[in-house]
Amino acid sequence: MKDSKIEWVGEVPEHWIKSKIKYCFKIINGATPSGSNQNYWDGDIAWITPADMPNIGYVNCGKRFITLQGYRSCGTTIVPTGSIIISSRAPIGKVCLSSKPLCTNQGCKSLLRYQDNSFYFYFMIAAQEEMCIMGRGTTFMELSTMALENIELIFPPLSEQKAIAEYLDEKCGEIDALLADIKEEIETLEQYKRSVITESVTKGLDPSAPMKNSGIEWLGIQPIHWEHFKGKYIFKQRNERGNQIELQLLSPTQNYGVIPQTLYEELSGMSAVKLNENVNLSILKTIHKGDFCISLRSFQGGFEYSEYEGVVSPAYQVFYPVKEIFDGYYKYLFKEKSFIAVMNSYTLSLRDGKNIAFSDFGNTMIPYPPLSEQQEIAEYLDKKCSEIDAVISDKQSQIETLESYKKSLIYEYVTGKKEVG
Repeated sequence: MKDSKIEWVGEVPEHWIKSKIKYCFKIINGATPSGSNQNYWDGDIAWITPADMPNIGYVNCGKRFITLQGYRSCGTTIVPTGSIIISSRAPIGKVCLSSKPLCTNQGCKSLLRYQDNSFYFYFMIAAQEEMCIMGRGTTFMELSTMALENIELIFPPLSEQKAIAEYLDEKCGEIDALLADIKEEIETLEQYKRSVITESVTKGLDPSAPMKNSGIEWLGIQPIHWEHFKGKYIFKQRNERGNQIELQLLSPTQNYGVIPQTLYEELSGMSAVKLNENVNLSILKTIHKGDFCISLRSFQGGFEYSEYEGVVSPAYQVFYPVKEIFDGYYKYLFKEKSFIAVMNSYTLSLRDGKNIAFSDFGNTMIPYPPLSEQQEIAEYLDKKCSEIDAVISDKQSQIETLESYKKSLIYEYVTGKKEVG
């Protein structure tokens, strides 16, 4: 073994040599069609963005296709089959092989080499962390062409490249099969969790309870002793504004509810959208513990519940109960898939940029079980969902372990630390 003189690579077999990407590959920068000509889209050429790329694997199509006219306006090159595609904008470092000729946007860079790229596909996977470190930018992080072309590569003899790539194809294929099974198990658990919530909030916990047709399409049958009302008779819109007493700014999130921005950043690892220092604080909306809010710009994951006192952007509608309720029951109801579908139906009939008004929710019929049952259902779902989430968390840990092992395996072989038997 010898020192490769590449810090992250370390020692390599003595007969392996090194070079830079710019001496071994042609780099193709992706681009976006010029202007906003709608005739550029709905063509036959697959158009790939970083969002279309799996973290590791093959890619052959994205959400959009581009016309030949649109492609020509890009000033880029169609990437041939077998090219290594790298996401050069957040998230930097995704690595894929193209399984058909395609075109990429400006968030991708492609490496072309007129021979088998399989070994270097794995090598670039091992170099993901290095590529992330090289990212630069203020508005967004980006891996520049200059930084990419100066990444140093290791060159084993072609026969060894082929043997390593074939070995990793086999081993990584086995790991990927295990990962696919675990992910399928997680999806089954998620579906089970959703079904438990739906059954509980719409039918109650007593399977022997007499049922009746609720007369509400999305609700179906419900216990005969349950009531239902329009949303506006259970909740009222809150219109308090202003932040003169410096209430904390809260972020409505689909995964965590309405929480402080600092807590959101800690839990998600992402930056919250900050208010401009010149913003008029009098327009902020007050939200109290126990309030719910609706996003004005989109509706995908239900209404959000606040455990905190604070203010939110005026881009949210805040509402609170005017009829006695057990909060936990409605926290689950407002995240139930059929309820979400009803709310989404209001946006489908509106042009882009329109909002879900409180009046849409206010005129929607929702169940009102007896308070004691609301509490029983909420407590049951807290316990049941916690049990399901614990199993899901364990399986996600298994995924992390397998993915870590896979990365370690790739690194050991593409750097020559281990030999193919």
